[in-house]
Amino acid sequence: MIRKPQVGEYNEFYATYISKIEGDNMMKLLREQLTGFSSFLSAISEETSEYAYAPGKWSIKGVLAHINDVERIFAYRALCIARGEKTPLPGMDENEYQAASPYKIRTFSSLTDEFVAIRTATLYLFEDMPESDTLKVGTASGHPVSVRALAAMIYGHCEHHRGIIQNRYL
Repeated sequence: MIRKPQVGEYNEFYATYISKIEGDNMMKLLREQLTGFSSFLSAISEETSEYAYAPGKWSIKGVLAHINDVERIFAYRALCIARGEKTPLPGMDENEYQAASPYKIRTFSSLTDEFVAIRTATLYLFEDMPESDTLKVGTASGHPVSVRALAAMIYGHCEHHRGIIQNRYL
């Protein structure tokens, strides 16, 4: 079981994401989110996915592409740290990633399928990980972070953006 991280295991920037976590079993939450978020996305039409609530804001489709990118990055960081990587891992600029992403020419349903595939891979990564590996700490974006904090950030980041979609787009 991967437990919720303690303060100090992640950069304070991510506290908003960690605050979305209720309970102490990250694997259960990540599994439930796979089903719940997929269902939530399936209710959004291709046409609605193109909507942005204000000029300069990403469309729903863009938000989902961002969620997919970030989950891949956080999972990669978790893999590296769990395997003992000592080299600091780079940060990312979400706006540069969006500008370089081909999400605008993709369908929303393909991005939803991609979310399911990425989350399934994430679950396999964490499924049998020894607790000792989840407690390992490395450096990402210039700050210490534990593997279990990265699992929590994956969950919390998705919940954060789900709330934004729910409240500002739909």
